[in-house]
Amino acid sequence: MTRIPSFTRLEDSTREDFEVIFPHEVAYAASLADRILAHLKLLDGELGGYPVNRYTHSLQSATLARRDGRDDEYVVCALLHDIGDVIGTYNHADLAACVLQPFVSEANHWMILHHGELQAYHFFHHIGLDRHIGDALKGHPHYQRTHDFVELYDNPAFDPGMEVLPLEVFEPMVRKLFERPVRTMYAAHVKAAS
Repeated sequence: MTRIPSFTRLEDSTREDFEVIFPHEVAYAASLADRILAHLKLLDGELGGYPVNRYTHSLQSATLARRDGRDDEYVVCALLHDIGDVIGTYNHADLAACVLQPFVSEANHWMILHHGELQAYHFFHHIGLDRHIGDALKGHPHYQRTHDFVELYDNPAFDPGMEVLPLEVFEPMVRKLFERPVRTMYAAHVKAAS
């Protein structure tokens, strides 16, 4: 019979408690890629007025990046750049960047975090907002990378006639990327556990 920890506050927990808890945490962490892929599929629904839904847009962005020879990390970033749209209507880029941050380079994290501000140039003027909001980011070392991402892979990915690669092509990349975090306060523990 498995012992169930009985503390009511973490400060009252013991090493023995975490000998019970930790295997569950490891198993849960191992299913992260499955949860991310399931969350991505939540974008496959209502169009929100766009020519394609957000799921198709995500597949188009990833397809364009892959066909352009980008590395797997970058392609996964393209695939997941709008994953926050499901629950982050007003801050989707923040959510996507937060999910990706432990697993990607600082440059790719910054690119995803700020892609919305640069994408604003293409439509904010239509809704009465400042289309130049991204200009404040000029001069940052990752500005050009983010600008290129928007122009090459985000902006042109609303095409209902575009042939896209199926999610199955990208799944191994997603699974590999989310196997092991590299930028997290848990990194040393993850390295020791593997």
